[in-house]
Amino acid sequence: MTATAAALKGLTTGTWTIDAAHTELGFVARHLMVTKVRGSFEDVSGTVTVADDLAASKAEVTIQTASITTRNADRDGHLKSADFFDVENNPTITFVSTSFDGSSLVGDLTIKGVTKPVTLDVEFNGVQTDPWGGTRAGFEATGTINRTDWDLTWNAALEGGGVLVSDKVNLAIDVELVKQA
Repeated sequence: MTATAAALKGLTTGTWTIDAAHTELGFVARHLMVTKVRGSFEDVSGTVTVADDLAASKAEVTIQTASITTRNADRDGHLKSADFFDVENNPTITFVSTSFDGSSLVGDLTIKGVTKPVTLDVEFNGVQTDPWGGTRAGFEATGTINRTDWDLTWNAALEGGGVLVSDKVNLAIDVELVKQA
């Protein structure tokens, strides 16, 4: 998809906010090198400012690290500990976009005080008017990061080779935005 008016039909200029109730910031990592563990962050906020020149548009997202869930209390507790996100000292993860061409969103991801660029493949799902007269837009984004780039380095070697948690983490994001007046 390219950043043409036809490709992003209905996405008007102005400020759009994330509808957290209809947004999922998910991730997938390998466990024991043989299965996948899925998780998400439940507390996310942010804005997207759509400019006349789409390339000048900006996305800013804040994620509360304590909102991580993998549907396992023990694992969630470990992920919140100093071994991983250290939520007591690092309460948020942030993303600030640096460019968008209609299909690739590039930005700075900050985790535990470490900022690195990431690229997300984006699919625009359209714009719709909700039953109350509001305007909403939907996007999906995917990408892959290496968690060790953000000092998320805890691991355990396995007797048969490999490690307990993969360094590679796949991101799967569904975002619903609400147009602000």
